[in-house]
Amino acid sequence: MNIKLTCPPDAPAPVAFAADQLSAYLGRMLAGEEGELAIRLEVRPDPEPRRPDWFAVELNETEGSIAGNSGRAVLLGAYDCLRRLGCRFLAPIKGCEVVPPITRRALKLRYEHRASFYHRGVCIEGADSRENVLDFIDWLPKVGCNSFFLQFKTPWIFYARWRQHQRNPLREAEPFTPDDALAWMEEAEGELKRRGLLLHKVGHGWTGAALGYESVSWDVDPAPLGPDKRPLAAQVDGVRGLWKGVPANTNLCFHNGDAVDAFAAQVARYAQANPEADYLHIWLADEYNNVCECDGCRETTPSDQYVELLNEIDGRLTGLGLDTRIVFLLYQELLWPPVKARLANPDRFVLMFAPISRTFERSYTVERELPPIPAYARNRITLPTDLAENLAFLRGWQAQFHGDSFVYDYPLGRAHYGDFGYVKLARVISGDVKQLKGLGLDGYISCQELRSGLPNFFPNYVLGRTLMDADADVNQLLGEYFAAAYGADWPAVADYLSQLSGLSSTDYVNGKGGRRDEGMAARMEEIRELCLSFTPTLDAHRGAGGWATPFWEALNCHRDYVLKLARALRHLARREDGRAAEDWDAFRRFICEQEPDFQPWLDVYRVLEVLEKYTGLPPRQS
Repeated sequence: MNIKLTCPPDAPAPVAFAADQLSAYLGRMLAGEEGELAIRLEVRPDPEPRRPDWFAVELNETEGSIAGNSGRAVLLGAYDCLRRLGCRFLAPIKGCEVVPPITRRALKLRYEHRASFYHRGVCIEGADSRENVLDFIDWLPKVGCNSFFLQFKTPWIFYARWRQHQRNPLREAEPFTPDDALAWMEEAEGELKRRGLLLHKVGHGWTGAALGYESVSWDVDPAPLGPDKRPLAAQVDGVRGLWKGVPANTNLCFHNGDAVDAFAAQVARYAQANPEADYLHIWLADEYNNVCECDGCRETTPSDQYVELLNEIDGRLTGLGLDTRIVFLLYQELLWPPVKARLANPDRFVLMFAPISRTFERSYTVERELPPIPAYARNRITLPTDLAENLAFLRGWQAQFHGDSFVYDYPLGRAHYGDFGYVKLARVISGDVKQLKGLGLDGYISCQELRSGLPNFFPNYVLGRTLMDADADVNQLLGEYFAAAYGADWPAVADYLSQLSGLSSTDYVNGKGGRRDEGMAARMEEIRELCLSFTPTLDAHRGAGGWATPFWEALNCHRDYVLKLARALRHLARREDGRAAEDWDAFRRFICEQEPDFQPWLDVYRVLEVLEKYTGLPPRQS
């Protein structure tokens, strides 16, 4: 079939990219058809700015059109059209998609859709290759997302962890420099702009930079804090200096006007030099119970000082004629709302609620009555795990700020390692998204590993699809995803992974609750028995030519992964530390050995970091 895509000559880059994508996919799908298909692509701007993505699709056997309120929305409409024609975009991995043959009679679509939320995206975490990042960016609009967040001024640490093969002694470190990271970042940003995706930048590192450090990671910096910078650092236990040697984790003394000036000046310089950033995140140190204790700082609260800092930054950006949107953070000490200070120009700002310590055993609920916010105790806070308590902090800020907002959440940042089946966690994500409007939030950015795909990428699929359409039914999504990934035997896989999820505990693996737990030990043994019982089903999908789909092969690796990890956790829950250490070492060796074959599916660096830091598994045996 001759497929002709047309768009205005002045159309933005994402429209031209959408035309290329439609031509490629429809060319494959209609390969056996004759005749001509003409499709027009165009942008129809919304009269009101900052409205969620909207697109309209009209298609028949010979012609059609796709319109959107931006170039990005046209691309989203193109992918949504392909989805309705049977395409399934299952993972940020080449070859993990379904592109079915169709006849021209299938080309009968007429609908329009506005995304349920404005903010729909992912933030980079873990250890990532250049290809991991580019493939994930390519996947985002295919599942309905519109945003990507590159942390720090350059995401050097995430690339470097991979290039240095941190935590995998079986692989040799490869050369990687800050210039390499900058080049990779610029390439990633180019791919984001090619698709019209919203670019979020920085967040971490501002405090370290104000103290004179490059601050592109959470690593210890051996360089001592200079005497000219020492007065800018927070005073904790009578000492001003780097917090545990890490600039990015060190707070400032915001009673000191020089510290405020150093912080605000660098933000203004950065914003002026980086107009490509759609959203600039302004965060403080990535630690808690380490804010300044000097007499001046004790007269106010960290959140009051934070708002005053944000107002100073806003004034400088206004003076430079910059309309950069600033994202401010409700996190750790900043969960407590300010007592007196208020944002002078709310329209510049976006509230980001980051409940990092919450449980993921269940979803949010919209409750009329919430517990009171506990009194703030400087450097003596305890982070809330209870969902209602977390939401009480959000409501406290919302009583003062009525502007744009979204949640920045972590189910695929570390909680997912505790859900061996990923099905329960996907349901929690679905439930959370469906509550966002009731919570007064207009979207969700997931702080997560990009390689969070063992056993599959279903939780990410649910996140993207439900943010695009809050009415999406998680059971229907499960059926369409699993059928595409596993074929006719998908119900058996769904049942198996659902049972694994039901026996798993995100809280236990993330360090919540006591480590001795006979009930957890029994559940880990039941998990092992379930994995072994599924072996014949796995074997039935491996033929002489290999596995039926890449997802079956990943599921086979996942079975062995779970068998080894559940054994270590069983011994941990029984406090059999020696045996737990042996099994933990066996698990480490296994995933390190498997990494070359399953690199896009599992972040070896991150799973080992999380399990060692939070779960309580004993140190590696020598």
